Amino acid sequence: MPAPDDAHESRPPRSVRRAAVLVPVFRDPGGVLRVVIVRRAAGGIHGGQLAFPGGGIEPRDGSPRDAALREAEEEIGLPREAVEVLADLPPLTTRTSGIAIAPFLARIQPPARWRPDPHEIAAVIEPRLDELARPDAHGETLQRFAGHPEPQRISFVRVGGERLWGASYRILKPLLPRILAGEWSL
Repeated sequence: MPAPDDAHESRPPRSVRRAAVLVPVFRDPGGVLRVVIVRRAAGGIHGGQLAFPGGGIEPRDGSPRDAALREAEEEIGLPREAVEVLADLPPLTTRTSGIAIAPFLARIQPPARWRPDPHEIAAVIEPRLDELARPDAHGETLQRFAGHPEPQRISFVRVGGERLWGASYRILKPLLPRILAGEWSL
């Protein structure tokens, strides 16, 4: 059976939920490229997981891009005026929860201090992109998921002592070499 993060589910989700995420990248004072990743607060379908800032697209959002910017501001205190969206990335759908995600690559000016919403975000993490791109940072493991009788193989990248996997990994993995090759001015 295909792994949830590596193959499409055979049955369509009951109703497609739409979400948007920001992939915020910046250079630290030493000139090192970093990406902003959050650890979701406990609870909910993705509680405790590493992800990019973002969330559901609401009727008040003018577009998926507006939703990603709104969510980043609400979740971690990243003001819209500190964000320059560089690219609309290929949309994808989560394979276990059926959420259609619109991701956006952005160059940001990080605030002096992150303000994570404690109801949604447990931590804001700023890993170095060159460390995430190292082959030894990537791995695979077997994991059990509801609705799958057998453990599923998942691919991940190590972020400190944690794992970024699933849709977030599928967004980041092809993006890493492109960013590090200088495809966008960061």
